[in-house]
Amino acid sequence: MHYLLMYELAPDYLARRPEFRSAHLALARAAHARGELVLGGALDEPVDTAVLFFKGDTPKAAQDFANADPYVKNGLIKSWRVRPWNTVVGDNPAIKL
Repeated sequence: MHYLLMYELAPDYLARRPEFRSAHLALARAAHARGELVLGGALDEPVDTAVLFFKGDTPKAAQDFANADPYVKNGLIKSWRVRPWNTVVGDNPAIKL
């Protein structure tokens, strides 16, 4: 199954990000190395949302990531949610038609 972790970014996200970016990226790289995080990044113009694409049997990896993320812990993220993503086309879709 695939899951999207969606962040709503705080208005001062870009100004405050440098202080926490190394720790956030270390967390992301570790999740990627475990095979949980496929891709992630912030949307541009406006920079108000970030999306991280996870794979797994449950949404737990995405939820655990958000709960451990220094961006979340330090208020750079206004809110977050995890949504199942029913992928059907592309590399290794979750649903085979």
